[in-house]
Amino acid sequence: MKLLITGGAGYIGSVLTPHLLAQGHDVTVVDNYLFGQTTLLECCKYDGFQAVRGDCRDEGLIKSLVPKADAIIPLAALVGAPLCKNDPIGARTINQDAVEMLCRLASPSQWILMPVTNSGYGIGESGKFCTEDTPLRPLSLYGTTKVAAEEAVLQRTNGLTFRLATVFGLSPRMRVDLLVNDFVHRAITDRAVVIFEGHFKRNYIHIQDVARAFTFALDNFERMKGRAYNAGLEEANLSKLELCAVIKKHLPAFTYLEAPVGEDPDKRDYIVSNQRLLATGFRTEWDLDRGIRELIKGYALLRNARFSNV
Repeated sequence: MKLLITGGAGYIGSVLTPHLLAQGHDVTVVDNYLFGQTTLLECCKYDGFQAVRGDCRDEGLIKSLVPKADAIIPLAALVGAPLCKNDPIGARTINQDAVEMLCRLASPSQWILMPVTNSGYGIGESGKFCTEDTPLRPLSLYGTTKVAAEEAVLQRTNGLTFRLATVFGLSPRMRVDLLVNDFVHRAITDRAVVIFEGHFKRNYIHIQDVARAFTFALDNFERMKGRAYNAGLEEANLSKLELCAVIKKHLPAFTYLEAPVGEDPDKRDYIVSNQRLLATGFRTEWDLDRGIRELIKGYALLRNARFSNV
């Protein structure tokens, strides 16, 4: 297929883009290279790869590229509550307005496959799994803009979304600030972490499985379209303290403790069911243990803090 990806040089895009090219798709990437990354250099060996330096909000640019695509994957976003808080105008215009523009410019026959976030669930009910039918109650501007963008995509005839769990794993455009990535990095560099509100739970998914989910959806679009899908590890609905216990199995010198006072400004706390995606036949290949082993090897090479968003 001919694919258009906005933000294709970011954390997810730097893994997804070469993955799709290796599958035989032609991929055009629009990115402003906000972090000065050169992560797509390896993609230049593919004749079907095109890199466009530009802004996903530039309607003239996007209008010139959309008609050439069979499917569109809007990855461009200011990701995470802290970054969106720092730039609320950018958050609205990139995370929401640019996606709504894509939905307006695309023809009804063109597919749009978009990653959003399961942080839209906000604070879940104790002991109750969030499904795709659970009411969305985002707690941050990031969550709010992603929920609005998802609504625009799902209103189309040919759209689907993945409500991604907290992503972890190595990427050429690395992010150390994501929870698993951060805790493993601290376990290696500081050998200790102080946790606030360690009972808060999240779901997790490896970045390679995110890329595989998009390939799977492209191959099965007709039977999957029109719906949102939670995408995470079914066995990894873990609290922060439980996550640290898993990391300690791999790094025994790691010490963690819960602060007796203070609170986490990120109030998300929920467990998630991924049964709708599993029912399509998709299966993850990377569990937490495999991903932690990968990160430990990667952090032997990446020992600085420039690979984060804030």
